[in-house]
Amino acid sequence: MSVQESTFHGFANPVDPTPAELRAWAYKPDSVPLASMPPDWDLLVSGDRLVLTLFELAMDPTCPARRFALHCLYIYAADGIRTNFRAHPKRRFRKLVEQAERDGDELMKIWAHNGRVLLARPDLFIYRDWCEGGLVRENRRLG
Repeated sequence: MSVQESTFHGFANPVDPTPAELRAWAYKPDSVPLASMPPDWDLLVSGDRLVLTLFELAMDPTCPARRFALHCLYIYAADGIRTNFRAHPKRRFRKLVEQAERDGDELMKIWAHNGRVLLARPDLFIYRDWCEGGLVRENRRLG
């Protein structure tokens, strides 16, 4: 039985979900609405522990919570770059960018492009774009 076919029964601890819980929720997001999650849940889950799961979800065009996962990847990228990679390993970020460029669709290629642009020009960081979903909603490439 795939994750998509299973029933999601909620998070044991929504502040610290497991990769399996996050994956199961992402394919049944209406089972636990985002509005019922802790404040700033997107910021809480956008760390190293869940980034590979978030990346996998964002790479899947059939995932119902794909835009949320992509939004979290923007937070992850900005957090790493803005802390000079004290928050997240630069090597991991670069590998994700390279994989998105190689295997991703247009949404993921835009994320990779924007990550590279911010890496080269950290002054282009705008909180609304990177942490409040602006770049996901607008689906635009930074210049």
